[in-house]
Amino acid sequence: MEVHINYWAVLLGAISTMIVGLVWYAKPVFGRTWAKLAGLDDKKMQAGATKALAITFVLSLVTSYVLAHVIFLAHTFFGNSFFMDAVTTSFWVWLGFVLTRLVTHNLFDQRPTKLTLLAVGNEFVTIMVIGIVLGLLPPSLAVLQP
Repeated sequence: MEVHINYWAVLLGAISTMIVGLVWYAKPVFGRTWAKLAGLDDKKMQAGATKALAITFVLSLVTSYVLAHVIFLAHTFFGNSFFMDAVTTSFWVWLGFVLTRLVTHNLFDQRPTKLTLLAVGNEFVTIMVIGIVLGLLPPSLAVLQP
């Protein structure tokens, strides 16, 4: 079986992660709380920002690309609307892989519960937005027909 990917959707999915992060971690939203709980100040954040943003974008491309694969496979199996399969698959990927691994690591790192909840919420919104983008921009419709 060949997996079909809309690479423009993957790129937009990766860009969407940056937008979600920009809004989520803006000071008026959760930024002040996050920085305090993470023990960061403006100087520390600015020092590594360029490198962190560049690496984050590359990793977001990987996340979006892999999620596109999983969504295509799920759609091939379930056969609902592509959008519905994208959204539900994104939820299960978040629940089964992102939430569980993030909470596990944060428990052992002894991070504050509120910091973990901020990260879990951010990852939920991020993965769901990628799924929505991918679901709205499926691979060629001709490929999706049985």
